[in-house]
Amino acid sequence: MKIKSFIGISKNTVMTQIGIALCIYLILAFIKFQSKLDKSMQKILRLLQFNLFDKRDLMVLLRGNPMGDTPLASNQLELI
Repeated sequence: MKIKSFIGISKNTVMTQIGIALCIYLILAFIKFQSKLDKSMQKILRLLQFNLFDKRDLMVLLRGNPMGDTPLASNQLELI
């Protein structure tokens, strides 16, 4: 795990940021283990960052199915 910089300099702030980074790392490792795919944790993290506000099934997203294959919910509007 690599943390490039910290937002604050107090002990509490640094420990909180290390704890959050550790939680994110463990969640990504669990997602990689559950999906059983060859994608790296960095690719999974980027995929989740880019699709943060899309309401899609996580396993469908990780397997790379196109967006058009998943039907819209009845209360979700289509953008274009």
